[in-house]
Amino acid sequence: MPTAVDLFIPCFVDQLFPSTAMNMVKVLEKLGCAVHYNGNQTCCGQPAYNAGYKTESCEVATKFLNDFPPAEGRYIVSPSASCVGMVRNAYAGLFEGTADQSRYHGVQRRIFELTEFIVDVLGVPSIAGAQLAGKYTYHDSCAALRECGIRAAPRQLLDAVQGLERLEMAETETCCGFGGTFAVKFEAISVAMAQQKVEHALATGADYLISTDTSCLMHLDAYIRREKKPIKTMHVADVLASGW
Repeated sequence: MPTAVDLFIPCFVDQLFPSTAMNMVKVLEKLGCAVHYNGNQTCCGQPAYNAGYKTESCEVATKFLNDFPPAEGRYIVSPSASCVGMVRNAYAGLFEGTADQSRYHGVQRRIFELTEFIVDVLGVPSIAGAQLAGKYTYHDSCAALRECGIRAAPRQLLDAVQGLERLEMAETETCCGFGGTFAVKFEAISVAMAQQKVEHALATGADYLISTDTSCLMHLDAYIRREKKPIKTMHVADVLASGW
């Protein structure tokens, strides 16, 4: 039996990076997964939650639970560690002690970021046929590293891509400066953090700056394009779908 997967496509990916979502599907299907998509899904509630609107975020989070009802043997997989971290961790504060507590716990156990799902759940160490010539450096997003404990899985998959060489940058675990509403409320600080991150990436001589989160990459790419820096941002799903 193929591994059954429910896709959760976050707002950023749906509206701004749909090709990343399609590449995730491409990779999962290559690995033999039966992929399902609920077109009624919207948001995990993180924007409202981070802005302090707990009631409103709870309404969106409740819809999320409704959109992903329990299904035997079916995982929830997303190309965003940020959204996965929201569901795994912040939902506890929204649903613990409520009638939805058991539903939340069920979703919490089933949801995974793409690379940790491939490596830790499927037990797959590499994507056959993946090819990308060049050197890359990796950005550990705050959500992936601190909220989900993801560090090794994306590097393992990327290191196995034919033609790709990893060059670790300084302070890879430091925030890129996006932080959702932080980038809006504290623009100058946010831009300075992006500048620091990009400079560390450039110092490695890498061709690509890769991460698990399109939100971080969007923020960094805006600085890169504005300053005309010689490095390209890529989501890990887009890399794993390259060359085949």
